[in-house]
Amino acid sequence: MDILSPLLALVEQSKYVLIFLGSFFEGSAVMMTTGLLWHIGTVEFWPAYLALMAGDFLADVMWYVIGHFAARSFFDRWGHFFGATPDVIEKVERRFNHYHTKILIISKLTMGLGLAVPVLIVAGMMRVPFARFATINFLGGIVWILFLMGIGYYFGDVLHLIPKDLQIAVAIAVPFLFFFGLRWVNRKLKEVDW
Repeated sequence: MDILSPLLALVEQSKYVLIFLGSFFEGSAVMMTTGLLWHIGTVEFWPAYLALMAGDFLADVMWYVIGHFAARSFFDRWGHFFGATPDVIEKVERRFNHYHTKILIISKLTMGLGLAVPVLIVAGMMRVPFARFATINFLGGIVWILFLMGIGYYFGDVLHLIPKDLQIAVAIAVPFLFFFGLRWVNRKLKEVDW
């Protein structure tokens, strides 16, 4: 019984939905992988790009909404466990309100340096106007997704050195290993006592 053929057919039929879901849950690695898949002709640029944009933007909005409706009460109740006292929250609020545009742009264009989700939650908690938040994240997403797809696309030249049967597996594995490796290095650097 050949189960692989129907499974591959299902993946082929739902590839843009899978790209959307991947972008929603794991953004950057999926964006680079999609660039690789575009390079080898598995996906078309525009449907893949739009699926990435939609998944990334909706994930950002979800974190903003969580921050808007739940973060303040969470920190009021449990913040002392994390060192988020009312004084600390007030300082963060003053700085974030003053620099929120710059913070959101930098966060979007640097994957948040490991802090993207907290920045998005704080944006909601600090009541950054939604139109401004959405515009910054949408425009930043245009640039960031094109950049990561481009890296994946040009990395695709290396795939020609790999046997055809393994190209898709490598196209998926390498970006994930790269981004998880970056996260591991970032975590280790935070542990170092400078």
